Amino acid sequence: MDNAFIGQITDLLGSSEAHRLFEALGDGPAVSIRVNNAKCRLQPSGDSVPWCGNGFYLDERPAFTFDPLLHAGTYYVQDASSMFITHVLRQITGDEAVTCLDLCAAPGGKTTAALDALTDDSLIVCNEIDSQRAQILRENVVKWGRTNCVVTNDTPRRLGRLRGFFDIIATDMPCSGEGMFRKDEEAVRQWSPSLVAQCAARQREIIADIWDALRPGGYLIYSTCTFNRQENEEIINHIIEEYGAETVEIAVNPGWNISPGIGTAAHCYRFMQHRTRGEGLFIAVLRKPGQYQGCAVKAKKGKILPVPKQCRSFVREDSGIVLTVDGTEVTARPIAIAQKMEAVRQNANTLLCGIPVASIKGKDLIPQHALALSTILNRKEFPEIETDYNTAIAYLRGEAITPDSDAPRGYCLVTYRGYPLGWIKNLGNRANNCYPKEWRIRSASTPETPPEVL
Repeated sequence: MDNAFIGQITDLLGSSEAHRLFEALGDGPAVSIRVNNAKCRLQPSGDSVPWCGNGFYLDERPAFTFDPLLHAGTYYVQDASSMFITHVLRQITGDEAVTCLDLCAAPGGKTTAALDALTDDSLIVCNEIDSQRAQILRENVVKWGRTNCVVTNDTPRRLGRLRGFFDIIATDMPCSGEGMFRKDEEAVRQWSPSLVAQCAARQREIIADIWDALRPGGYLIYSTCTFNRQENEEIINHIIEEYGAETVEIAVNPGWNISPGIGTAAHCYRFMQHRTRGEGLFIAVLRKPGQYQGCAVKAKKGKILPVPKQCRSFVREDSGIVLTVDGTEVTARPIAIAQKMEAVRQNANTLLCGIPVASIKGKDLIPQHALALSTILNRKEFPEIETDYNTAIAYLRGEAITPDSDAPRGYCLVTYRGYPLGWIKNLGNRANNCYPKEWRIRSASTPETPPEVL
């Protein structure tokens, strides 16, 4: 580790506690997953994550890529410290439906955690400025299977034009990554005092760009995966002084060993590897001053296109959604927030807005991969082909799989252990693999035994 970093941490924590942290940074990282309770009731055998009811530690890191249940969206691999966002969101919202922006969202851990923590009639908008990472974010959101999410690929400044639109904005800031040193060797190599200063300046810029999108009385959740005060407590103090924000206390169990902020009166929460079982994290919650007077951002009315009748049978009758036609794509959105979702779609570069149900091609309807992985799929409508482990891996590689001779023609749902993986189109003499090309497993090797996660 850089001598400047060693000196910085020693000044921050004192020599004794700094030594404990350096020792912890030399250990292997903890491995943890968060189970998608909306799709899966299975649980691993490991310890529970104290601050996240559906989070679990694993004894070792399996070959996740080769677990079909990961691709089915039954769980997400996420650092335990980052799961604290579920505790924060539940505490500040209770059972209230809210509109939440996950601003720096890729690869999707905090977004899927927000989907777990918030009510089904809440709207979660998740954004990633980098186009390649935004596609990864979209993939993980699709796998999670909820209807109440919009994925955008835009800048904080453009999203800031949605004035007063969001009740909550979560900003997991780009940072110097000190909390990830034992997981990311590149973060160690790139670290320097000048990088810390650059990140702090960028963090202030992002707050300035997005502040107007937070409604008066709304909550800003600020987080980083770094240790220094320049990117943490000093930014919190800046937001309080510059924007009149109020610090918000989050109740935590003393047994969780979460550390308080350093050198500030604001309520801040530090996860450090020598005290908590997870990676480094800093988080604080701030309330914007003022009273909410309503939001002026509304969806513009457009031409309403008829929805093919067959599409209605693709989704469960009790799913509480409305189907709309955008060009040649039929999309499902929750009735309660459909107009809000459309307002986002009209005002931001949008990659996903609800669940794509089907594509219209002439007189044909092509069920979409997102439908197969969604919580609204009407499984009675489609024949299913249950696969063993090796066949499931072959399917996820994009290879042709051969259904039984008596399998129905047309689109069939491929499943593994009862969980949907995607579609094939059975033509009788052969079947087309409809798994998305960009999501396919690239490795040609296959473990002798399936990874035992769930």
